[in-house]
Amino acid sequence: MSAVLQKALRTPGLIQEADSAVVFIDLSYLSERIRHLRSLFPSTTLHAVAVKANPLFRILQVIEATGAGLEAASIGELALAMEAGVPPERIVYDSPVKTRSEIRTALQALVHINADSILELDRIAEIIAGGTPVRSVGIRINPQVGTGRIAMTSVAGTYSKFGEPLLESRDLLIDRFMRYPWLVGVHVHVGSQGCGPELLLSGVKRVLDFAAEVRRRTSKDRIRIFDIGGGLPVSYHRDGVVIDMEGYSQALFERFPELQDYLLITEFGRWIHANTAWAASRIEYVKQTGDTRTAMIHVGADMFLRKCYRSDEWHHELTVVDDRGRLKSDEHASPCVVAGPLCFAGDVLARDIPLPDMAEGDYVLIHDVGAYTFSMWSRYNSRQLPKFIGYENDGERFEVVKDRERLEDVCRFWK
Repeated sequence: MSAVLQKALRTPGLIQEADSAVVFIDLSYLSERIRHLRSLFPSTTLHAVAVKANPLFRILQVIEATGAGLEAASIGELALAMEAGVPPERIVYDSPVKTRSEIRTALQALVHINADSILELDRIAEIIAGGTPVRSVGIRINPQVGTGRIAMTSVAGTYSKFGEPLLESRDLLIDRFMRYPWLVGVHVHVGSQGCGPELLLSGVKRVLDFAAEVRRRTSKDRIRIFDIGGGLPVSYHRDGVVIDMEGYSQALFERFPELQDYLLITEFGRWIHANTAWAASRIEYVKQTGDTRTAMIHVGADMFLRKCYRSDEWHHELTVVDDRGRLKSDEHASPCVVAGPLCFAGDVLARDIPLPDMAEGDYVLIHDVGAYTFSMWSRYNSRQLPKFIGYENDGERFEVVKDRERLEDVCRFWK
């Protein structure tokens, strides 16, 4: 990161005085992550990368160029995926609250739809009966296998707002598979960060057993699409345990070889994006209050909602460099608070973290910001979105992925 920032700061016109914070995205690493994922699954697998993790338009285009697809969790994300040039056969549309109009739009676009409930399946049936075309439809099933370490990202408990609960709705689900010929898929997603591989695998097993039951009662090709969702956690700590995709995919196919009888869909977002990006925020002030140092920087809870509100569950490593991007020595590190720019006391990225001596103009580098950070950007205080810079081969080439938001853009948003 330090070496890339040094190159960026030396590149004429790339980082302006107004660019108090910049997000850097390693485009080479992003493409490599997707190529690696594709190598571990059958060649027919559709890897629909979750738009919500990182919806930057240029990034969606990079994903499309690798041959992967996109998973859209709203009609807006569906529009982004289509605008980015992803063909309909590589788009999956998920949302728990699809309106009739949105369903009709998705059906006419000929993308794969995962219904969230039996109620939605029946609504889709009404629309198809009116003459709207259909490519394929699946149903999201809550396998009810339990929750992970982080409650707010766990969606497979006895209760979940997502999906049709398998234990209560098995007979109703079987009825719909027998009734609707266009219902050809199942979808399972246990959760995201905080849900270990064993929990994910147990969810796949329970839905796979259900799919096998439907096939026995009907025909082998009655269910031909199996969407295993995403959710594989990543490490945000320097010394954290890394859960590799090789081990997860190997476990999938060793335990469930029958998965290869299906057209598989994956919906990884965090695993694809999290470690591909980092943020550099200029230090504007270093305040001293008694024994407490506070580094005031230009991103906080606007970009790191989860980290600031639930610091016990979310983490980002921090590094300090000087105004030219060079690493600062930890020899005299002492406890420090790193605070963001928003007008509330909880806008704090770190407390009592050992950091070196800091001065105005230095930078705090925030690690692993590629997923579920800027995509959750808060409009509180009407802060401007920062500049996004993509780079390849450790900074041999830079491109501006998205310019810093202008004040006119902020005003337009609220008009």
